[in-house]
Amino acid sequence: MRFIHAADIHLDSPLRGLEAYPGAPAERLRVATRQAFDRVVDLCLEERVDFLIVAGDLFDTEVKDFHAALAAAAQLRRLDQAGIPVYLILGNHDSREEMTRHVPWPANVTVFDHKRPQTVRHATLPVALHGMSYPQREVTENLVPGYPTSVAGCFNIGLLHTNAGGNSQHAAYAPCSVEELVTTGYAYCQQAHLPA
Repeated sequence: MRFIHAADIHLDSPLRGLEAYPGAPAERLRVATRQAFDRVVDLCLEERVDFLIVAGDLFDTEVKDFHAALAAAAQLRRLDQAGIPVYLILGNHDSREEMTRHVPWPANVTVFDHKRPQTVRHATLPVALHGMSYPQREVTENLVPGYPTSVAGCFNIGLLHTNAGGNSQHAAYAPCSVEELVTTGYAYCQQAHLPA
């Protein structure tokens, strides 16, 4: 089994603050997020992975241009044509209440529920993925206690967009400890922003 995970891509992020640096390649940096995501999809195809995980913040709240959503859907359609499933949770920057609810996702994309953690089984591999999308940007409660138990006989993967361990460089969204993630019993936990 081979998979790739990605998070915090923030497609088309406005990268506020670059204007303060004369000569900064602001426009080049703004398109870099799309190029990075395109490269993730290219790598999935080159390596013939079994699936792709996108663990929150594919988009950026500040982006109001729907072209980012259309570009992402077009890239994920390439994976659909290759038979590669995509498992996606929405994070604090692209929560359910944001524009992502209108994205024309291709058939290979599973977007995890925003009301409660859920388990999704891979169609052909003994893999169980557990995750939850953000219903809105501000999620201040610990979501880990509500995550489903491991599925026996499966490689269990947990997807959670969180500030694990209270990294002071980031907002305290869906806070939990690294120890709590370990106690889930999942073989692999993909989260965001571990402590520095």
